[in-house]
Amino acid sequence: MGDQVARPLAEKLRGKYAPNVVVDARVGAGGRIAVDYVRRATADGMTILQIPSSPMTLYPNTYRKLTYDPLADFAPVCTTVTYAFVLTAGPGVPLEIRTVADYVKWVQADAKSANYGVPAAGSALHFVGMMLDKHIGKKLTAIPYKGGAPLLNDVLGGQVPVSVSVLGEVMQYIRSGRLRGLAVSSAQRSPFLPEVPTFAEQGYPDIVVQEWLGWFLPAKSPKDKVLQLNALVREGLQDPALIESLARNGLTPFHQSPQEFAKLVQNDLARWTPIVKASGFTAED
Repeated sequence: MGDQVARPLAEKLRGKYAPNVVVDARVGAGGRIAVDYVRRATADGMTILQIPSSPMTLYPNTYRKLTYDPLADFAPVCTTVTYAFVLTAGPGVPLEIRTVADYVKWVQADAKSANYGVPAAGSALHFVGMMLDKHIGKKLTAIPYKGGAPLLNDVLGGQVPVSVSVLGEVMQYIRSGRLRGLAVSSAQRSPFLPEVPTFAEQGYPDIVVQEWLGWFLPAKSPKDKVLQLNALVREGLQDPALIESLARNGLTPFHQSPQEFAKLVQNDLARWTPIVKASGFTAED
């Protein structure tokens, strides 16, 4: 997903922001390797971090110790896209189960069915599952996977009954009928799966989680670089071809000013604090 955003926007920067732009995937540790790499980079505007919201707003609440401070170590540039999650049922769930209420009744009647898969332990998707579990009385057991692809394979194969997945990763399978969308995590229904109701519509008003991808520079980067980069991304996100490409992957363009983005990071950090505390979850390295 990151490549689908970073690479086309990098082309928009080429020759305008810098003579050449290289997209370098620093994978591992749930994004923390990439974050720490950019934190230590020279603050000249030439090393940009693209990261989902969780490493910057959720991890500070789940890890006892991080090598970075999302507020002190980075200059927020802009958001790029936003995306939702979806509670997804596969062939391991009876066909008559079409809503969250149906699913809750099913797991309450049969404890062996109360497993759900998530792409990573301690991710925002995991917390969607934990928030639902809290509502129904601690009946559910999370099964963490190493990424969305192996989880998708097991949901399609019926090895795990349901998953909390990134909408874009399961969208085509829900549309084709191979999977069923029980609820989306956004505040409103997704334009990509308008037939799937939100958690809030189904009686869970606090389960509203929508992630973003954002761009950051190291702290103390020149302000003119922050503003130039912000303006170029805004321009790039208006490209009809890019908008169409993003939509095919369940992504919605979402651009904010540096000031708006900084406020969003602060608000999301504060929002996750009581949720994580109530869950009792602590991330492990």
